[in-house]
Amino acid sequence: MTRIQKILFKYQDTKYADFSAKLVPTLPRKAFIGVRSPSYKNIIREIKELPPAELESFLTNLPHKYHEENCLQIALINKIKNYDECLSALENFLPYINSWAVSDGLNPPVLKKNRQLLLPKLQLWIRSDKPFTQRVGMLLLMKYFLDEDFKSEYLELPAQIRSKEYYVNMMTAWLFAEALVKQWDTAITFIQNKKLDVWTHNKAIQKACESFRISDEHKKYLKTLRMRAQRKTACSPPPGWP
Repeated sequence: MTRIQKILFKYQDTKYADFSAKLVPTLPRKAFIGVRSPSYKNIIREIKELPPAELESFLTNLPHKYHEENCLQIALINKIKNYDECLSALENFLPYINSWAVSDGLNPPVLKKNRQLLLPKLQLWIRSDKPFTQRVGMLLLMKYFLDEDFKSEYLELPAQIRSKEYYVNMMTAWLFAEALVKQWDTAITFIQNKKLDVWTHNKAIQKACESFRISDEHKKYLKTLRMRAQRKTACSPPPGWP
């Protein structure tokens, strides 16, 4: 066991590990140590006292054994302040992201500050054949590109995605639900013109209608745009997923 693993195990809560495993059905129970989110601040303080070579080894010797090691890696990437270093660290880690709980923790401030440099990378990742790389691409597109410098073209590529992966389709739906909140006039045309697959189209409407940030009038209209569901597909929720 590495010293970083030993530090993680200091904060182990087996009941929380049982709970986490149910929320991340793509991973086996043995992959979970059981570390609660607030503990990572203390863990990061502890590992900063380790020799730099040991931390570098942790970041580069992939894949990790435990889910919490992946969560720690994301937390460390989020703290990198140099754009090129942050991007490099993320690209090295992308192929090894294996759960929504890891991908969705990504939010490095330096990437947001340099989002126009990041955009071509996001477009590349969204075209990836790796589902969690696709999810990261759309997640950061949702977080960084739906506000003041939004362009309608940003939604074109996600609308073209056709996947059997639940976590890809759910991310696409989430992206369009957020777009309906923040950029209604543009996003509604994608729904009206049925540019998404049926499952993602209906899920985007559902998530948008669950939001307190959309008016009752818009929710009522969205419900009229639901499409008739096709037969059950591979994008149905995995076992244990709410």
